[in-house]
Amino acid sequence: MRAVIPASSTPGSGTGQNYVPGHGHPQYSVSRYELELDYDVDSNRLEAIATLLAVAAEPLADVVLDLGPHLSVIRAELSGAAVPFVRSSHHMRILLPGAVSRGAVMSLRITYAGQPQPLDGPWGTIGWEELGDGVLVAGQPAGAPTWFPCNDRPADKASYRIMVTADAGYRVVANGVCLSRVRNGARSTWTFEQAEPMASYLATVQIGRYEQAAIGRREVLVAPDSLLPKARKALAGHERMMAAFERWFGPYPFAGYTVVVTADKLEIPLEAQTLTVLGRNHLGNKSRSLLAHELAHQWFGNSVTAGDWQDIWLHEGFATYAEWLWAEESGQRTADEEARKARRRLAGCPQDLRLADPGPERMFDDVVYVRGALALHALRRAGPDAVFFGLLRSWTDTFRHGNATTADFLALAGRAYANTRTVPAALLAPWLAETALPRP
Repeated sequence: MRAVIPASSTPGSGTGQNYVPGHGHPQYSVSRYELELDYDVDSNRLEAIATLLAVAAEPLADVVLDLGPHLSVIRAELSGAAVPFVRSSHHMRILLPGAVSRGAVMSLRITYAGQPQPLDGPWGTIGWEELGDGVLVAGQPAGAPTWFPCNDRPADKASYRIMVTADAGYRVVANGVCLSRVRNGARSTWTFEQAEPMASYLATVQIGRYEQAAIGRREVLVAPDSLLPKARKALAGHERMMAAFERWFGPYPFAGYTVVVTADKLEIPLEAQTLTVLGRNHLGNKSRSLLAHELAHQWFGNSVTAGDWQDIWLHEGFATYAEWLWAEESGQRTADEEARKARRRLAGCPQDLRLADPGPERMFDDVVYVRGALALHALRRAGPDAVFFGLLRSWTDTFRHGNATTADFLALAGRAYANTRTVPAALLAPWLAETALPRP
C-alpha cells in the first residue's frame, strides 16, 4: 500500500494489538482457509462458505472470529456438527460444545451471506468495494472481515484456497495460482490456491471485465481490453525490474505475480500477496516508481510480514527504498540524490513521529515511508554495498513466509555488520526511536 495520511498532532504508542482495536485473537491460530464465494455483481450479493482449520493456543470454550456488520451468519459447524454462535456487529463467537485443550485442531465451517461493504477508518475506505462494473478488495490493515470470517492479525498467517463463482462475462483474480476455471451456463467458477502462508489483510478478490496478457516469465497483466495497450507500455521493462529485485532481495518468494489495472480511477495503488492493483490513472509517468514500490512488497510485507502493525516501517520503508534503488538502476537519479531530496522534504514536516511505533492513525503517514527509507540509506552508506545487500537477502531468506520485528532486523543487521566498524543498532536508534531528524 502506498499512501499519504494527514498527520495527527501526537504519535501513538503501544503494541500492534491496539493499532487495530478489536481485530485479531491470539487465543488460537488459523493454518488454512477455504473460501467458497458465490457473487452477483449487479446486486452486490454474496453467498459464501468459509472453512477454517484452527489450532487452540490455550484452553478454549469459544472461538471469536472477525466478521463485518453487513454479513449475516446462517450456520456454524465444528467438525461437521452444528454449533451455536453469537453474532455482534464486528464479530461472531462460536460456542464450543466442550472445553478444547491447548493444541487441539478445530475444523470450523461458517455459512454466511449479505451485501459486503467497505469499512471507513483512520486509514480511509478498506475492504470489499464495488467498482463501476466489478469488485476490488483492499484489505490493509483491517478490511478482511468485510468479506470472510477470520483471525484478522498480521502474525496469523495461513494457506488459502479461494473459489469464486461469478457471471461468465467477468474475470476473477485472487491470490496465488489459478487452478481452474469451470463454466456452467452463464456462470463461471474460478479456483485459486495460495500455498505460501498469508496474513488475512493480504487476501484479495478482483472481479471485472478483464483480459489477460503475459508481461514476463511469470508476470501477468490483467486489464480491460481498451486499457491493455497503455498498460503494456506502462509496464514495459517490468521483467528487468523483477530481475534487479531478485539480485538485491533474493529469489521472488511466490510462484507468480499479477498486475491488475481497473477501469476505475483509484486514489492509490493497492497491495496484496502475489498481486498489485492499479487504477487507470496510475499508468502515467510515475508508474515505474509505483510499480517498484508495490513489487517490493512481495518481499517486504507479504513474504516477510511485520508481527505487529507498529513495525510497519519494515514494509513501507523498504518498499520506498526499493523505489530509490530502481531509480538508480534505471538511470534516473541515484539513491543518494533521492535521499537528499526526501530529507529536504522531511525536514519541512513536524518532527513528532517515532518510526518504530508511529501510532495507529499515522502508520501509513508519508513520514513512515520516507524516514524508513532514509534509515536504510544511512545503513547502506555506513558500510560496503556487499554487506548491506547481503543483509537484505539474509532478511528475506531468514524470515521467508513468516513474521518479523524491528528487534529481529537489528539482531540480523548486527551479525551482518559484525566485521565492520558499524553498529547497526546504534546507527539506527535515532531513526527508529527518536522523533528528531538525525543529522546527515
